Amino acid sequence: MEKNWAALFALCFGFFMILVDSTIVQVAVPSLMTGLPATLNEVFWVNSVYLLTFAVPLLLTGRLGDRFGPRRLYLAGLVIFTAASLWCGLADGADGLIAARAVQGLGAAAMTPQSMAFISHLFPTNRGAAMGVWGSVAGLATVTGPALGGLLTQSLGWEWIFFVNVPVGVMALVLVLALVPDWRPGHSHRFDVPGIVLSSLGLFALVFGIQNGGLFDHTTVAAVLATGVVLVLAFLWWQRRNPNEPLLPLRLFSSRTFSFGSLTGVLIGFAMAAMFIPLIIYLQTTLRMSPLQAGLFMGPMSVVSAVLAPFAGRLSDRVDGKYIVIGGLVAYAVGIGSVAVIAQPGLDAWALVPGLVLCGVGIGTIFGPLGSTTISGLEPRLIGAGAGVYNMARQVGNVLGSAAAGLLMQVASTDLVDAARITMLLPALVLLGAAFTAARMRGELVGAH
Repeated sequence: MEKNWAALFALCFGFFMILVDSTIVQVAVPSLMTGLPATLNEVFWVNSVYLLTFAVPLLLTGRLGDRFGPRRLYLAGLVIFTAASLWCGLADGADGLIAARAVQGLGAAAMTPQSMAFISHLFPTNRGAAMGVWGSVAGLATVTGPALGGLLTQSLGWEWIFFVNVPVGVMALVLVLALVPDWRPGHSHRFDVPGIVLSSLGLFALVFGIQNGGLFDHTTVAAVLATGVVLVLAFLWWQRRNPNEPLLPLRLFSSRTFSFGSLTGVLIGFAMAAMFIPLIIYLQTTLRMSPLQAGLFMGPMSVVSAVLAPFAGRLSDRVDGKYIVIGGLVAYAVGIGSVAVIAQPGLDAWALVPGLVLCGVGIGTIFGPLGSTTISGLEPRLIGAGAGVYNMARQVGNVLGSAAAGLLMQVASTDLVDAARITMLLPALVLLGAAFTAARMRGELVGAH
């Protein structure tokens, strides 16, 4: 059993790195604009292209892990991500940085589903405790990104938000090679080539259209979104008609727990992305914090999240995990809602801390129990596909939340403070909706499988 926990540590080491990169760029926007130099639109693409290439391939990479072995896919993704990080730091223009970030996203997509597949294999009787550690890493990484980004940008320059991944990636590679077993599922899969093409193109069109709705004319955006809808519908039709083995087994959604758990994941991804954009803008622009100060100000949220997550995971082995998730979602909603209500020019920043701590309580109690409960009822043959769908759901939610927050910040009010306050209310409402969808999951003790 100790070997299994050591393997989980090695997997989480790399997983932490790729999730940090989902939020680390946000506080470096001014430095990127002046240092590259780059326009605001180009800097937007630096972040959005990573989320795009991270989200789109997740269905495929989950199945590739089933076919070739999760360890091989994880290692391949880790090498790609680490090499692309070096490329990012060496980029001398916006175009090169955007291209490197796209490759980074592909590496992250190869790694993410494999960690959940390994947890299901290594921890069949105490999956909740293992998912608690995984959830702790996920939550901590998401809220650590801005703090680490601010520290590195202010002290060493924007390049180091990417260079830091190189030694971390090499260390993760050594740990995985030394500690993670070369396990392969005891079944093989056929490649659903039409499904791969239709899903990749359809998701790319949808995510691209959503992310860039404000950058192109309405006709172009509508055409891209319509194309995406048609391709996704064609993909679903093919998955139902495929006589062999579909890329997305639709019987996954015969599980009520998996269906509502994945929907809850979409809403949580949406809320987390929609929260950070207005909060960081408020801290830096209205309260005049430096990038480092704004990042470190969210430190208490990170600490609380990291401390609580392992306990929440272990608790989900003993009680119905959905109730832990619901409690966390309500705490998170109240926390960010309270921050939105009291945010004013000239506010003593310490008044925001109780709300941010409550956000940390929510984040720390959501990820592990939700992930373990969502996949708890799936048969081993479907774990890879299920993990791919669940992780894709969260990433698509991230894309939607980022796009919605950016749009709302522009149209909610001409006053920046009012716009930030209104935008921060959006994730609070979405989190309450997520609590409702989580309540629809069937209660199971994850350690019972």
